[in-house]
Amino acid sequence: MKKINQELFDLYDEYCHGFMSRREFISQASAMAVTLGLSASIVQALLPRYAEAQTVSFTDPRIRAEYITYNSPQGSGLVRAYLVRPMSAGSRPAPGVLVIHENRGLNPYIEDVARRAAIEGFVALAPDALSSVGGYPGNDDRGRVLQRQIDPEQLKQDMLAGCHYLNSSPDTTGRLGVTGFCWGGGMSNQLAVELGSDCHAAVPFYGAQVPAEQVPSIQAPLLIHYASNDPRINAGWPDYEQALNANGKEFEAHFYEGTNHGFHNNSTPRYDESAADLSWERTINFFKANLYS
Repeated sequence: MKKINQELFDLYDEYCHGFMSRREFISQASAMAVTLGLSASIVQALLPRYAEAQTVSFTDPRIRAEYITYNSPQGSGLVRAYLVRPMSAGSRPAPGVLVIHENRGLNPYIEDVARRAAIEGFVALAPDALSSVGGYPGNDDRGRVLQRQIDPEQLKQDMLAGCHYLNSSPDTTGRLGVTGFCWGGGMSNQLAVELGSDCHAAVPFYGAQVPAEQVPSIQAPLLIHYASNDPRINAGWPDYEQALNANGKEFEAHFYEGTNHGFHNNSTPRYDESAADLSWERTINFFKANLYS
């Protein structure tokens, strides 16, 4: 993969989080590449390549994957989601894991993450927060715009309804884990607050922290993953850590040296293979320890 300067990664992070349009990003990044002595074509290398990033096929014999809808009476009414069951469990119930996407809807990367969770023995549900506006539109730019148009409380209620769907499913044991990335990481923290004892493990990846006054409501153990080069998110960690310690919460946090926000997403050059593999191994082991107990 081509070498990409940190300045370009930082600009891409602003674009990913909605601080500029695609046109603005391409224009500024192209100019920056020239200034840095790089080919302007390197900008295209920053954009996601989902087809190349698939690690578990939709038809993998170890899983059974399908699209479903579930009720969200306090949110969108009806939410479309990707449900993946592990064939290794046979007819036996397995723990459930809610997989929460970034700030752009249920894209192919998150679907692949759900399949990765299923082959490890979990019933994985990945909701599409864009269900009320037609669902993930097939490209991240439009998805990002659509997600910003939805009321945050509605989004939270749709994710909570997904947790309740998993907990009440005959396919699950009633043991629930949540994990998410970027926006989904922040939502994982929030769901740990909202669900209390109904959540048994939460694993946020580079997600925004909840306010200190909400921390007492957290009952689940937390496994928290951060990129080392992510000042926007990491700025909230000291207060969060202090609140978790002050309230006697069970947690562990890992900072992955030399990584950028989004390092687990293997469809973009921010992907860091060693950090992604280690963080996912830790995640699976954490879920197995807490959801199979």
